[in-house]
Amino acid sequence: MRIHGGFIRREITRSSKQAVVFIFCVGLSLVTLTAFSGFSKSIHQSLLQDARKLHAADIIIRSYETLSKPLSRAISEYVQDGRAALARYHEFYTVIRTGDDGASVLSRLKVVEKGYPFYGEVLLQSGRPLHEVLTSGQAVVAPALLDRLGLRMGDAIQVGYTSLTVQDVVLAEPDRPISLFSFGPRVFVAAEDLEALGLLKTGSRIRHVHLMKVEDTAQTDALAQRLSEIADPEREQVDTFQTARSRVKRFFERFMFFLNLVGIFILVVSGVGIQSTLTALLNEKQYTIAIMKALGATNRHILMHYMIIVLLLGSIGMGGGILMGILIQYGLANLLSAFLPPGTPFLIAWSGMVESVGLGILVLLIFSFLPLYRLKGMHPVMVLRKDVPVLTRRWPIAAGYGMFALFFFGMVYRHMQDIRFGLYFVAGLSGLIMITMLVTYAMLILIRRKHIQNLAFRQAVKGLFRKGGSTQTIMVLLTTALCVIFSIYLLEQNLDATFVKSFPPDSPNLFFLDVQPDQVAAFSKTVDEDVLFYPIVRARVTHVNEAAIDRKAERRKKRDNLARVFNLTYRNHLLDDELILEGGKLFRDDWQETQVSVLDTVIDMHPMEIGDTLQFNIQGVPLTARISSIRSRTKGSLRPFFYFVFEKETLQSAPQTLFSALRVPPENIGPLQTRVVKRFPNINVIDVSETIRVFAGIMKQLSAIVRGFSALSILAGVLILVSSVFATRAERIAESVYYKILGAKTSFVVKVFSLENLLIAFASSVLALVISQVLTYVICRFVLEIDFRMFWRSCLWMVAAAVVLVNGVGILSARSILEKKPITYLREQPDA
Repeated sequence: MRIHGGFIRREITRSSKQAVVFIFCVGLSLVTLTAFSGFSKSIHQSLLQDARKLHAADIIIRSYETLSKPLSRAISEYVQDGRAALARYHEFYTVIRTGDDGASVLSRLKVVEKGYPFYGEVLLQSGRPLHEVLTSGQAVVAPALLDRLGLRMGDAIQVGYTSLTVQDVVLAEPDRPISLFSFGPRVFVAAEDLEALGLLKTGSRIRHVHLMKVEDTAQTDALAQRLSEIADPEREQVDTFQTARSRVKRFFERFMFFLNLVGIFILVVSGVGIQSTLTALLNEKQYTIAIMKALGATNRHILMHYMIIVLLLGSIGMGGGILMGILIQYGLANLLSAFLPPGTPFLIAWSGMVESVGLGILVLLIFSFLPLYRLKGMHPVMVLRKDVPVLTRRWPIAAGYGMFALFFFGMVYRHMQDIRFGLYFVAGLSGLIMITMLVTYAMLILIRRKHIQNLAFRQAVKGLFRKGGSTQTIMVLLTTALCVIFSIYLLEQNLDATFVKSFPPDSPNLFFLDVQPDQVAAFSKTVDEDVLFYPIVRARVTHVNEAAIDRKAERRKKRDNLARVFNLTYRNHLLDDELILEGGKLFRDDWQETQVSVLDTVIDMHPMEIGDTLQFNIQGVPLTARISSIRSRTKGSLRPFFYFVFEKETLQSAPQTLFSALRVPPENIGPLQTRVVKRFPNINVIDVSETIRVFAGIMKQLSAIVRGFSALSILAGVLILVSSVFATRAERIAESVYYKILGAKTSFVVKVFSLENLLIAFASSVLALVISQVLTYVICRFVLEIDFRMFWRSCLWMVAAAVVLVNGVGILSARSILEKKPITYLREQPDA
């Protein structure tokens, strides 16, 4: 079969506008795939390349308790026989005070031994090595601590029960936590001063980290495997530099997970745009195809040529999309550089590029299948008629939508790796589209039945039902795209209003952690208030109904899970913001065994019901309890709450600390914090208002990125609107010519087309607003458990912007139609 290059070139140039829109749709589908998937792989590759520096060691052992004796002995053996070197550090929050107790600030303390770090470098302002500067009685601090306390180099700071001298300023460290989760400046202290600090009390949440440098790096995995077998899995975690999940990795995994959800939606909308635009392009060619068939061309010959056209245009779109995706990757790397370790290189993951190309080809084939198959229905008789080819067989339609469904489910599962969450997402998106389809169908029926007096408005309504116009499809896609953006904006505004701009009047703003039982009376006297204390006992859930918890499977979940450490408490009463959902009351009088009341949030992590048994590990001591009741919270505030509540006699003798929260006037926070810490250096005081300030900055930066990519879904919807104009170009030209022949001016035609666009835009945006308000309400009240606000003024602005955008695009797309002169059109007609 001979391929005619001249024919292919002419077909593309004669439909250049449709070709450009098609290229844009293909490119848009690849932009998100390349940007999100590629960026995720690139960051993973970059972090893996510098993984030793990122974790400062070959083997990392973490625990919130003293290491078990078997593990400690094994580590000592490796160190003594020269197979590994050891350096430890202890990390926890504490309040740092000035030497005169005039000011204080919550800081993240890192008490390090000599030898830290094995890989990478702690960069100091003086340029000297850390081990030369950090000696007993000295401290190395972050610049923010000096700024917030008004100190200079050489000044004294109070850390716990001792005084240290600021010797240098730390600019970077290899295994630092990203700023997203680090509330408070960093402070380094020498291990020789650990005892003098007096902060290692029972129950204090201190992370003990053992770093090991393996002499023969080829033995790293083998040594780590042996240590992992010896370690207590309930409280000790052994990783290599390759398997450890740093905070940086966790942050990017979660953030990219959310962006990938947005990307999947944009991909679906772009795919519909590919199908719609290609249909418009091929419908315009139906007379050419009919003539070719009349002259003896076979379906195979025609299909081959148009497949080449599709692949050629698709290749251009894929190239542009991948190039734009790479540029966006660099933009993301720049915007998120504050969350990466200093000096982390950004490397393009070519495996991600290859994957994007493969997915791009798959998208192109799936969404081009039905339009190309319709070529078989274009018969020679269409030279004399203006019929649109219709598929008479059902199997191609079923095959086309079946391929799309498999591809969609595959993409969702690939990014989520969680069937339950994936099903929720697919069901939610499918439900959103179905509701939108039903409502738009009902709206169009009502509009069609409405008797309209105004001529321009009446003709605009008729235009909604133009043959081949796909008005309902456009409205569904625009509504869905706008709904995503509106929901993100409303959710962000509700979070900002709840946690940033205002607190509920009775919410505490100062939290006191690690209060020891013997400090209760003195602490209450110091704050000069009646204080309510909440006992905290740290434990892990090990079994549910005697079935062991699969921790690896739990950790893979994208939501809260049972693999982590929980804070247990004990009391015999409900809090003011709690109610009993099941069980009647907190604990039953007719049960003799140990009882526990669980929050309804736990039921979402793992199926449970009244009477089930849970087994806990409390610092090595097992405890089995039977579920006596299921509680829920009635207020979405910053009040303390606990997932598991026991009877007092069950836990009152267990190792514990106390927690308290107070509502303090802002002007009294600083003096009270300094007064408490001066007398009780072990108590951590968290100023929630400062935490909220950090949270607000993070929200602003990340939400700007999310909104920017969400806007791509609007672009996809706009491209479908443009393709619809092209698909009905012949009908629109005929309408425009007839209006002008009957005496109408161009302004009247513009008015008709504009009113048609306004009807589509207004109906879509209002429907999107209603659905997004409902979705945001559900998320706020039942997921985040915060108050819901509608923000009507902002919503009106969003609707107005959407209407202006859609109308402007529609009129610009129809400009060539509006400029068509009647005499020119009539001369072009075959029967003229």
